[in-house]
Order: sequence, then C-alpha cells, then structure tokens
Amino acid sequence: MKLIECVPNFSEGKDKGKIEEIAEAINSEAKLLNVESDTDHNRTVITLAGSPKEVLKAAYQGVVKVAEIIDMTKHKGAHPRIGAADIIPFIPLEGATMKDCTELANKLGKKVGKLGIPVYIYGEAAKKEERKLQSNIRKGQYEGLAEKMKLEEWKPDYGPTRFNPRSGATMIGARKILIAYNVYLSVPDLNLAKHIAKSIRESSGGFKAVQAGGMMVDGLGQVSMNLRDYETTGIHTVYDKIFELAKGKVKKSELIGIAPKQAFIDAGKYWYTEEKEESMLIEKAIEKLNFGNTFDPKKKIIEYMI
Repeated sequence: MKLIECVPNFSEGKDKGKIEEIAEAINSEAKLLNVESDTDHNRTVITLAGSPKEVLKAAYQGVVKVAEIIDMTKHKGAHPRIGAADIIPFIPLEGATMKDCTELANKLGKKVGKLGIPVYIYGEAAKKEERKLQSNIRKGQYEGLAEKMKLEEWKPDYGPTRFNPRSGATMIGARKILIAYNVYLSVPDLNLAKHIAKSIRESSGGFKAVQAGGMMVDGLGQVSMNLRDYETTGIHTVYDKIFELAKGKVKKSELIGIAPKQAFIDAGKYWYTEEKEESMLIEKAIEKLNFGNTFDPKKKIIEYMI
C-alpha cells in the first residue's frame, strides 16, 4: 500500500468552531494525525495520512469547507498567506514516490480550480521554475494578489485567472518532508528576529534548504522557519546558530505539526556523541532544543502516530 502524508495550512487560527468544522471534514476521509492552530499567525496546520485516494478526498473536503466558512477580506495574521486554503503539500511516505504526489497535486488542483479558486502548483510538482518555492508565489501576499494575477507570468495553473477576494488563491504541490519550526527569543526585539532570519535563510546566503522570517508573536521576537530538507540542514543546526546570534537570548522552540523521528535522533547525536540508545537521543534532543515539558513525542513524531 502507498502511504501519503498531506499537510494543508488554512488561514484560520482563532475560531475554534471553524477549526473543528475543517478538521471534521478532513477526518471523514483520512487518518487525522495532528491539528495545530496559532492565534497570532491566525493559521491552522493539519496533518493527515492515508492512501492516495483517501488523502485526495480529505484535502478536497477541507478546501470545500474552508471556501464555505473563511472570508479572506476579513483575515489578519502574522504569517504570510495568499488564501483561505493557503497551501496543500503532498509528501511521499511508505511505498509512495514523488511522482505519485505530483499526480495528486494536479488532480486536486483541477478539482479546486472548478470551485472558482485560482491554484498555483508548486514544489516538485511545479510547472514553472519560479513556482518551485512557495515564497515566490506568496510574494505580495493576499493583499497584492489581485495585481499579481494580472501579470502573464503569474496566471494560475488551474482555476479562474481573475482574483477571488473571498478565497484568495491556493498553492498545491509535492515535496519532501518539511519541518515547520519556530524559535522564540526571550526579548521583544523584532529587528533582532529579522536579522537572525536573514542570516540563516538560504536566499540570503545562509543554510541550504532553510526559509526563515522574523516576526513578533506573544510579545516576543520569533524566528519562523521551514526546513525543506532536514537531512541537509537539521533542527539542531539552525537552533545552534540562532542561539549564537541571539547571544543566548532564546526562550523556547516550537514544532508546528509533526516531524520524522530521524530529525530528533540526528539532533541528539549532534550534542551527545557518546549516546547510542535511540529513545535517550530523542529525549536529550527535545531537552536541548528547549521544546519544554509539554512537548509529547508520541503526538509530534510521525513514526509514533501512524
């Protein structure tokens, strides 16, 4: 059996009733692994897994529900976004390939386009080189999307070519496992967070396969990251650098969604070279990365959940 992971990100993180409606729509079709909401980002990340048919149905039902209950003309949040169903990646797990996920991305893109929502295909499924990175598609955000869509090079891959003010647009793609990871500074310093983000992201000459931005969350500076290839640049690598650049002014780490077990084992080995026991490496990594006492590996590590 082919197993696919799907991690849709929706632009609603405050209204618990709406979040539950979205989760229920998705859960009726595939195995729901994780639901994580952030009020400052005003965003919810849902992780699900199943067969190609199951995740395709689940993701589509999620978009249908979101189109019904989220109005982007009223949306405000710290996280960059272009639409209500902002981004939907498919990730190959057991027995599945990137080709399988690319096919799913295009199938879902066609279906979502028929709902009247413009769709951009990104990542490994991208039809144009400049659409591989979600940051390129998101540039200008929802507020600049109407003008951006008038440009020939930014016509959507599926759906209407005119701006949909209520739903915005949706990015759908295929990618490797991505780790969404945030580090909170212990000071309310936006400039420091932005400086650190610029120093570590690949586009500014930092670490390979790292996207990063600096923002204020809960009154503290936050470095918000996507690690697009944790085998190339691990959680431990970026945490160590942030700790150095912040001169130790780090409060905590935060994992958005779930991550593979190997990412924690690699972090454990980085700091504790003599330790051989897998469970101890994971435990020590969680402690060293400053995830806090509420972090439950049984709810945050993919292999423990499937």
